Amino acid sequence: MITIEKEAGMYAAVDLGSNSFRLHIGKHDGDAIRVVKSMREPIRLGAGIDARGNLTEAAMQSALACLQSFRAVLGAYRLDAVRVVGTAALRIARNAGTFLPAAEKVIGYPIEIISGEEEGRLIYMGVANSLATPGERRLVLDIGGGSTELVLGRGLEIERVESFSVGTVKQSLSFFIDGRIDAGSFEAAILSARSHFEDAAPPYHPQYWRNAYGSSGTIRAIAEIIGRNELGDGRVTPAALEALKGRFIAFGHVARIDLPGLRADRASTIIGGLAILIALVAELGIEVLIPVDAGLRMGVMWDLYARSMQCDRREESVRLLVEKFRVEPARGNRVAQESAALYAQLKPSADTYVKLLYWSAQLHEMGMLVAQTGYHKHAAYMIENADLPGFTAREQKAMARLIVAQKGNLRKIGDALAEPDFAKAVLALRLAILLMHARIEADFSELKLRMKNKIELDIKRDWVAHHPTVSYWIEKEQEWWDEVGVDFSVKTSA
Repeated sequence: MITIEKEAGMYAAVDLGSNSFRLHIGKHDGDAIRVVKSMREPIRLGAGIDARGNLTEAAMQSALACLQSFRAVLGAYRLDAVRVVGTAALRIARNAGTFLPAAEKVIGYPIEIISGEEEGRLIYMGVANSLATPGERRLVLDIGGGSTELVLGRGLEIERVESFSVGTVKQSLSFFIDGRIDAGSFEAAILSARSHFEDAAPPYHPQYWRNAYGSSGTIRAIAEIIGRNELGDGRVTPAALEALKGRFIAFGHVARIDLPGLRADRASTIIGGLAILIALVAELGIEVLIPVDAGLRMGVMWDLYARSMQCDRREESVRLLVEKFRVEPARGNRVAQESAALYAQLKPSADTYVKLLYWSAQLHEMGMLVAQTGYHKHAAYMIENADLPGFTAREQKAMARLIVAQKGNLRKIGDALAEPDFAKAVLALRLAILLMHARIEADFSELKLRMKNKIELDIKRDWVAHHPTVSYWIEKEQEWWDEVGVDFSVKTSA
């Protein structure tokens, strides 16, 4: 029998990495989040991508088995919030869309594939909240299985973040063929890694930060090996990294590596990680790298805590877009408030689209800065493809679909209307915009809206009498919905 534990401020972060799947459960305690449960499984998802770019069946089955065990652990706690994020391997896998529904069913939570930049922001959030140096200018490095992130910041504020598609799995498989280790292979792996960073390096040079931190498991493992084997002065320095490289070359093969501090299951990928780290310290001019036991999962939990305290970073992203694209706040806020009221009348089954609808309404005219014609298409493209802190790719795609569906035919969003709550969100947004264009100050006690098998709209006869264009707009709306097989009936009353 599983004992259910209940703690105030309990959060869980699940990281579906390219090398390992990891789980953290933490409790917010004062100024810290204390990890109460942690799990790691070396799934090697990145190595399970075949030549066509698809996850192999074996890799998917291994991943699903791991998620099943994670679900059992999550079920032992009454958690305030859970977030499951996928990183580089799931970003590039061509069949991720096939794998994700099965994975979500197994773990019981939505899986968010986050961008490399969002991964970097969450990593920095985890590191910054773990350090007792609030105003420090710092550089944070994270070397993952499929990507490497560089983040520059001061205190809790991020100034620059970039993600590079080079990670331990690919570097190890590409340069240390069949596990063989020699000087030529190491040199090739290092030069390859340097080529990823050299053009981007100048903004991360030492004059812009006081200390450099390494947050990934790879960097922490390398630091532990250096310390336990008394390489150099025990710190992560260029000299110590070169000494470790020499030790690996002396072993000649991954299977023969035997060093205190290195687990056998990590040897095959740590060599690729070491090559990347040597490249980074050379390109960035790092003399000492400080390992820190915090990163993506801690950042995810801090983000969940911030949202619970009404400090959602997505709100800031939307505000900045409104300013940048000179969206008229009064119009955006009016549509946002009225679409929210209409959506509430439609009684969605979940709150999945409540915030996304509100933000989409605030931003629905942002494309006008590009061109008046087709502004909804311009806005949708920008929302889907922009780097928006706090948002996942799935959230941005949903908002883009809402925005492109704000006017005109509904065929352009294809099968998305088959999801009832999304269809209700589209309807609410379109009607809110219709009311604004018809210059109707809506009294929602005088408007009734329902959507089940068909759309039913009850409005006051006075609305039609005092706003001549409203009849035209509603007739057009009926036509658009009729084209996608949805009956739209309108009833007027005194």
